[in-house]
Amino acid sequence: MSPEEREMLLKSVALAEENNKMLHSLTRSMRWGRIARIVYWTLIIGSMAGAYYFIQPYAEQILGIYGSTKSNVENVNSIFDKFRQ
Repeated sequence: MSPEEREMLLKSVALAEENNKMLHSLTRSMRWGRIARIVYWTLIIGSMAGAYYFIQPYAEQILGIYGSTKSNVENVNSIFDKFRQ
């Protein structure tokens, strides 16, 4: 093997090693990005579920009040309808 061929081979090996390091770094950063994205969405969905868990009793009370108010208004309207006839 001539010295020029050997030098080209060594440069090629060095370039391949550098590319390998860059690819490993890229893969690692993609993996960490994916993990961060999963944690991010887990926190968002978990906080929404937790908020619903704590707000649910109040929401049910409000819906109950709305339902009773609606029935009371309907009763008052039916009374007025009886007087109109």
